[in-house]
Amino acid sequence: MQTEDTFSTSKVHLDFSINRQTLDKKSLKEIAYDFIKEGEVYEQEVGNFLLDWLNDKDYIVVKTSGSTGKPKKIKIYKQHMVNSAKATGTFFKVNEGTTALLCLPATYIAGKMMLVRAMVLGWKIDLVPPKTNPLDTVYKQYDFCAMVPLQLDNSINRLHLLKKLIVGGGTVSENLKELIQGIKTKIFETYGMTETVTHIAARRINPKKKDKKDSKYFKALPNITLNVDDRNCLIIKAPLLNGETIVTNDVVELKTYKKFIWKGRHDNVINSGGIKLYPEEIEIKLQLLIGHRFFVACVPDDSLGDKVILIVENDYNELMYTTLKEAIHSIKTLSKYEIPKKIYFIPQFIETDNGKIQRTKTLECVVG
Repeated sequence: MQTEDTFSTSKVHLDFSINRQTLDKKSLKEIAYDFIKEGEVYEQEVGNFLLDWLNDKDYIVVKTSGSTGKPKKIKIYKQHMVNSAKATGTFFKVNEGTTALLCLPATYIAGKMMLVRAMVLGWKIDLVPPKTNPLDTVYKQYDFCAMVPLQLDNSINRLHLLKKLIVGGGTVSENLKELIQGIKTKIFETYGMTETVTHIAARRINPKKKDKKDSKYFKALPNITLNVDDRNCLIIKAPLLNGETIVTNDVVELKTYKKFIWKGRHDNVINSGGIKLYPEEIEIKLQLLIGHRFFVACVPDDSLGDKVILIVENDYNELMYTTLKEAIHSIKTLSKYEIPKKIYFIPQFIETDNGKIQRTKTLECVVG
């Protein structure tokens, strides 16, 4: 296992604090036990992770989200988590003394890593319940925070409380990107997965005008190099975060060994009339048109091979169906192959435990 300077979990940065309490290893264990015994559910999750972090094992067990496959438990070395924390500190310029807000559950890697960054880098981190509107009860400003897109969507009016914000765990919609333009908070969309110890790349999604051209590219964090395979799927070499080269199923347009544009999942590629289509690209073109959650998929077709369909999370409404169908046909950026041949409605999508859409299972419910 390749590592940077070895970090012992028996050490805690001198500037580290939780909820304004400065902590060393002994007091950190005490507060962890307090969280487990007397805290709310989200605090109990934090306590359990802290005890896992402070035990003698050199790894922790983490659950994957299950958004692209069956959820599973994997081992992640603590040293890799430390290395990831240091890379985040360098990339986003958030080192000792940074004030941070944890509003994600500590059951998944994103929440765990906020705590590791705090302990390793010397952050002053506060905890709030991981709800959809996490800033509603916050009245002080923070240097750094991490959210999922739904939390960002519900926090627009209070983003002045955050200087830098990273958003992961799902794609940020075009509607949401429009809403955050001109906001002073520096907001970054991240790319990563549990196996890469959260994000390995990020891009500013509310850039200044002079930086807009470059903002479409994800840029890799330090000590990470990128390549593609014969499917144009991203290959990640991150020896300080994972002992193996990671071959993903994410189709990208690679600009350099450090920059790429994400196009979509190879698993989701649609071959319609011999033309390869990426549902995620079609979804971007439809996002400003549809006010509900939706996704693009396909069903078998005798003449086309795959037929593009649209699935909308809403009760069926004939007027909405007709209006939506006409509006889609008026979009000039859609090719004739990208236009959905049929629109389905479903009251509620099937989701993973942390709120990600399970496309395959939802599709099965709609078309059988």
